[in-house]
Amino acid sequence: MNFVEELRWRGMIHDITPGAEEQLEKEMTSAYLGIDPTADSLHIGHLVGVMMLKHFQLSGHKPLALIGGATGMIGDPSGKSAERNLLDEETLRHNQDCIKKQLAKFLDFESDAENAAELVNNYDWMKEFSFLDFIRDIGKHITVNYMMAKDSVKKRLGEESKMGMSFTEFSYQLVQGTDFLHLYREKNCRLQMGGSDQWGNIVTGTELIRRKESGEAYALTCPLITKADGGKFGKTESGNVWLDKRLTTPYKFYQFWLNVSDDDAEKYIKIFTLLGQEEVAELVKEQEDAPHLRPLQKRLAKEVTCMVHDEEEYNKAVEASQILFGKATTDSLAKLDKETFLAVFEGVPTFEIDRAKLESGVPVIELLASETAAFPSKGDLRRTIKGNGLSLNKAKMTDQDYVVTVSDLINENYLLVQKGKKNYYIIEAV
Repeated sequence: MNFVEELRWRGMIHDITPGAEEQLEKEMTSAYLGIDPTADSLHIGHLVGVMMLKHFQLSGHKPLALIGGATGMIGDPSGKSAERNLLDEETLRHNQDCIKKQLAKFLDFESDAENAAELVNNYDWMKEFSFLDFIRDIGKHITVNYMMAKDSVKKRLGEESKMGMSFTEFSYQLVQGTDFLHLYREKNCRLQMGGSDQWGNIVTGTELIRRKESGEAYALTCPLITKADGGKFGKTESGNVWLDKRLTTPYKFYQFWLNVSDDDAEKYIKIFTLLGQEEVAELVKEQEDAPHLRPLQKRLAKEVTCMVHDEEEYNKAVEASQILFGKATTDSLAKLDKETFLAVFEGVPTFEIDRAKLESGVPVIELLASETAAFPSKGDLRRTIKGNGLSLNKAKMTDQDYVVTVSDLINENYLLVQKGKKNYYIIEAV
């Protein structure tokens, strides 16, 4: 597989330095991509870079995932309007361990293949630098004029920012350039990849290698991913979409991809899956012929959810989706774990009842019209039951004298009440 051609048809190349493609065609090459360790999970904004590393390894080359332990202590000014909080070493090491586990789902770290992936942390070599060493060995090779010309610096020093820029952040591109220089020397790394906002930082590294080592090094960036409506990719009302299921449930993760627009689905399926060109073209044609069936979104959601989580979690997410949008049974409801249950019914009106009352048993009429305000009156509730319009935990309720007990609880905590087709209520035992 030709790496550059693969990325090109997928729309994943923004800039590439001359000679990079020839280098990759000539021999197995090492390349690195930096990952910000400010959290103990990646989010879907990181997936573009991770997919670049994956394609790189599948093309026979050696990927290096660089955890920015040192640069995470500084903060990258690219695309930022303010300086961010710095992290201590213990937190950074914890975040690194968590991130590696997630990367291992995409990259082969363990085999004895020549192009097995490696994880490196720039704190391991930057911590040895004294300030005097740094300004002598690195700083003197890059002029202030060169650094000031970078867009990330211009924006922070210009009219757009009232905050200005600390020397710490101004020096960021030198630190990132030092990473490239170190990996060039120690790992024969010839290429650095990243988002298009990283171009200035990356070429500072290629310039440092040229000046200090008289060596050839290359840069490749991908476009920053946007949504068709101009909104920020990967952000929802509740924040980032994380890869860790503690932070974003597999159900919510699956729903994110399932609900992207048609235009975005056509773009994202190329970037975030390994599907080939012909298969993608077939899916695009299916979408054009029957957009209401959403084949692109369904396949995209399946591929990414299986890759980040696994097929079992994907199947659970599909089944959970059917509970709101299709047919479901009490059994399928009972299979949901607590997090998925709450995610499916997020925003549904919730009432509380004392668990002790359910242990004794509460008649359904009393529960829904007196103990809670799910129904305005007992008469309204009786009419609903008589008209076959009430379900408890997805089972039709036909007995007006039914007594609800703790044995009816889903996950030992919840009752799901449904009035008609669309009105849901949750009763939580507390």
